[in-house]
Amino acid sequence: MPITNFDLKEKYRYQNGFDSYLESEAVSGALPIGHNSPQKPPLGLYAEKLSGTAFTAPRHENKQSWLYRILPSCSHPPFVQATPPNGQKPVLEQSPARLHCIPNQLRWDPFDHESDTDFVSGLRLVAGAGDPTLKQGLGMYIYAAGKSMSAQSAFYSADGDLLIVAQDGVLDIRTEFGWLLVRPMEIAVIPRGVRYQVLLPSGPVRGYALELYQGHFQLPELGPIGSNGLANVRDFQAPVACFSEDHGSIALDGPNSYTITAKFNNTLFETKQPHTPFDVVAWHGNYYPYKYDLGRFNTIGSISFDHPDPSIFTVLSAPSDHAGTAIADFVIFPPRWLVGEDTFRPPWYHRNTMSEFMGLITGAYDAKKGGKGGFVPGGASLHNVMSGHGPDAASYEGARNAELKPQKVGEGSCAFMFESCLMVGVTDWGLETCHKVQEDYNEHSWGGVKVHWKGMPEGEKGQGHLL
Repeated sequence: MPITNFDLKEKYRYQNGFDSYLESEAVSGALPIGHNSPQKPPLGLYAEKLSGTAFTAPRHENKQSWLYRILPSCSHPPFVQATPPNGQKPVLEQSPARLHCIPNQLRWDPFDHESDTDFVSGLRLVAGAGDPTLKQGLGMYIYAAGKSMSAQSAFYSADGDLLIVAQDGVLDIRTEFGWLLVRPMEIAVIPRGVRYQVLLPSGPVRGYALELYQGHFQLPELGPIGSNGLANVRDFQAPVACFSEDHGSIALDGPNSYTITAKFNNTLFETKQPHTPFDVVAWHGNYYPYKYDLGRFNTIGSISFDHPDPSIFTVLSAPSDHAGTAIADFVIFPPRWLVGEDTFRPPWYHRNTMSEFMGLITGAYDAKKGGKGGFVPGGASLHNVMSGHGPDAASYEGARNAELKPQKVGEGSCAFMFESCLMVGVTDWGLETCHKVQEDYNEHSWGGVKVHWKGMPEGEKGQGHLL
């Protein structure tokens, strides 16, 4: 079935489409007709423009939305640097001096769940490259939270768009644009600057995230595949307008006081305002949060021979300024049929000019064995630029000797990959503090690789030998 059977059923309505120009109003007549900023917007609202690109970006790249809200978002005191209750700063820092660029293959055991963190305080930067102040690069995160964000709080990042990959537990995300319910096997993208709040309706959560410092995610070009396939436009879901009227008090410490946390150059800042940030009564535009059910991905593969390049499994791509090369690709390995004749069917051994960060949402990955010390849900791996990788010894032998009949692999499983053209550095937290690095990863995976070389046929010389 091309849809995920979720344990927690959907409770919201959505609009459908990717990069579509949408509009929504929670109160009839809240959207102005024919222009964006009338002298007096309908219902006494304020008109506020949210720009995700430069004003003069080409029309096909231009991202912006108009919000019609009870009070403008600028109505708050100055921000001050946040001081977490436990006195420890969130693990967000990404200065080049704090990132370790190493050629070693890395794999992590499942990251711990947390009981005393919310979504913001539970973000942990594992690896990254570039600089958000220059709007270049990306950051790769693990999140783990045991409690909802306060109902009197909101968060936004000025650093980039955040792609959230839910792995364990449900995220109920309230945004300025409306609500998104994000369950394991769904992803969500929260654009730069959009304010939101994450609630946990089913208890603790854990997952992965990628923050994109430059550009925005696009659907990959389909080329000769044609007009449909991979992630289809109609399967992306955007929220409908939903608002609160919590704006009566003027006291910053009163019952209507809201704490707004901003991520700005990987540092958290806070301000308090005496009104809700979720007061958008209507909106229109093409810059908004959205979600996608990975079960709807239309997987394409070979029906003759050879395993195709993993780019064939790309859901979203953030292109660089060089055609065909991505700052970040989001790739999945969902259930699929393998039918290749005389073919080694798992992904082949590989060295790549791109860096590959992989995670496992559920099930087992066909090129890596699970179990203790293996690649299991909630864990991760990183194969950096030109670091060799591929099936572990057991998976290789199994595939090498398998009967080549049509086979469905990955039933009940989904692995994913954040792939980037950038060399990725790992944080102190990712290398040491988390205590999850598998020190014997190489030996566990490839220490038992066998020599199958049969030697030179008798009486022949290799082409590399002197005559």
